[in-house]
Amino acid sequence: QVQLVESGGGLVQAGGSLRLSCAASGRTFSSYTMGWFRQAPGKEREFVAAINWDGGSAYYADSVKGRFTISRDNAKNTVYLQMNSLKPEDTAVYYCAARVGRVLLTTATMYTYWGQGTQVTVSS
Repeated sequence: QVQLVESGGGLVQAGGSLRLSCAASGRTFSSYTMGWFRQAPGKEREFVAAINWDGGSAYYADSVKGRFTISRDNAKNTVYLQMNSLKPEDTAVYYCAARVGRVLLTTATMYTYWGQGTQVTVSS
């Protein structure tokens, strides 16, 4: 089992940047595929990005491609989401998620472990 704790959210103006972090407990972090999802008020949770076990492969939602970068540091049991050129429509609670397996998946139900979320608000 793994526990996930996100941090780094906040209020930023449009065009600005934030870096989210997700710290994981446990000794098998490198065996998990990691993902970031987000949920805006009144909307369903949506996929943002995923990264494979060694950081060698990543996949992004079209809405964030070219602006967001997912990365991981297995020595620190941490996954990151660097968010640049933020837009008001990026406003949401951002969740870190983990799944056993090496396939990069975009469906939230395929992820077993979830953090509590961190709020990102982008003002226009």
